[in-house]
Amino acid sequence: MMIWHYVRVLNRLRPPPPQLGDFIAAASVLMVLIPQVLAYAELAGMPARLGLVAAALPALVAAVFVSSPYLQTGPTALTALLVFGSLQSLATAGTDEYIKLGMLLALIVGLARLAMGFLRLGVIAYFLSQPVLTGFTTGAAILICGSQIPKVLGVQGQGGRVLSRAWDSISQIGEWNWSSLLLGLLAMVLITGLRRINPLFPAALVAVVVGWLISVIFNLPVQEVGDISGGFISFKSDFPFDRTLDLLVPGLIIALIGFAEPASIARTFAAEKRERWSANQEFISQGAANIASAFTGAFPVGGSFGRSSLNVTAGAQTRWSGFFTGVLVLLMLPFAGVLASMPTTVLSAVVITAALRLIRIDRIRAMWSWSQPQSFSAAATLVATLAFDPRVDRAILVGVGLSVGVHLWRELNVYVDIDDTEDGALRIRPHGVLWFGSITKISQKILDAIADHPDIDHVRISLRGVGRLDLTAAGELAELAVDARSNGVHVRFEGIPPHAERLFHSILEAN
Repeated sequence: MMIWHYVRVLNRLRPPPPQLGDFIAAASVLMVLIPQVLAYAELAGMPARLGLVAAALPALVAAVFVSSPYLQTGPTALTALLVFGSLQSLATAGTDEYIKLGMLLALIVGLARLAMGFLRLGVIAYFLSQPVLTGFTTGAAILICGSQIPKVLGVQGQGGRVLSRAWDSISQIGEWNWSSLLLGLLAMVLITGLRRINPLFPAALVAVVVGWLISVIFNLPVQEVGDISGGFISFKSDFPFDRTLDLLVPGLIIALIGFAEPASIARTFAAEKRERWSANQEFISQGAANIASAFTGAFPVGGSFGRSSLNVTAGAQTRWSGFFTGVLVLLMLPFAGVLASMPTTVLSAVVITAALRLIRIDRIRAMWSWSQPQSFSAAATLVATLAFDPRVDRAILVGVGLSVGVHLWRELNVYVDIDDTEDGALRIRPHGVLWFGSITKISQKILDAIADHPDIDHVRISLRGVGRLDLTAAGELAELAVDARSNGVHVRFEGIPPHAERLFHSILEAN
């Protein structure tokens, strides 16, 4: 069966003929991609050119294995922040050691995702609850914006944390580079305003070009991207494997958290267009993309929501759109040197405007009316993300722990309705999930009810309000019935859940 499964997968990998819309979509995405990936590389602590490298071959490889034909793979803001958080304590950002650690991290992420895909563990993509993801992405977006404040202000903030450097930069008003600040604000206004014209309008590219021209024409004293060596990609294999244990846990966390975004994108488009989608296949495509990124000297990548949405809007029809995007990036790599004089403040504007859309305080507040425990999980994950700055990967562990805690609390939250019937019997109706963690509480309530009605000799226990009944719970209820019967009280069960009926009756008969 497993062999036939992979035969079917290989058949699905045969690409349909490319369409004109695929190339048009790829060209449209390229206009947005160029400033974004340069900015995301700097956010990850990498040289700007590696942003282009991470958007080239990984996009080509992902297009071969991808399940969703609309997914655009490359550097993303969230993954870049996770990379920085994982590496900043191990090496100095931008150094050769730091870059090699980024390569190893991409390799670990890639292998982890490949393993999850081949082992058909795509269901893991649904394990992270929405409140935890909302809290984490909101906190991460705040940190992403904070990381760009020193660049916009033209001040080198001090401190080991993102927010402390941001605050230090803000407090040094006398050191602000007003040219950098005004240029960054202009770029943000242009991006926000031009984006409303048309989804296909390359607002980020226009804002960057305008800011770039103003900087050159007026010779503004602003920080520039710096040397971006041209040439095609080169393959690397000098991974620092002796540091694998340092990166294993962060790599696994990025493999899961970074997959949440492309999984959400693909599911959304699959539902809209009534097409099939496979989380297992997407794990494989994203795993292969990260391995390609590792061997080209770049860092972990993921699926971009903004660029994928633009891809669909621009007319993409097949996976060739992602392939063409990678080809276009490869073709422009030899000419990347012309970007050296680009002001970093306009790239920061690109990052900030993209991150602001991820801040969903309103959604966390709305959760309070739906479920207070879930809202608490979201808020606590947000606080943990800011508190663990820059090791935001640890906040996910806190969020997962809270989710499990909330789930267990809800599973333990059971109650019992007790009333008399017309024929003089006592009716007991437990509600909730009856499992080994909650059955003791339910049993005690039933025994207390029988003790409070000494004149009753018939008890009816209705299980219609029970969500689940496990072996331990069924066994304890059966023993309770047997003990009550020996004391002259006849216990009858009603509405036993179908999944537990045979188990329940066998235990009763055995007793």
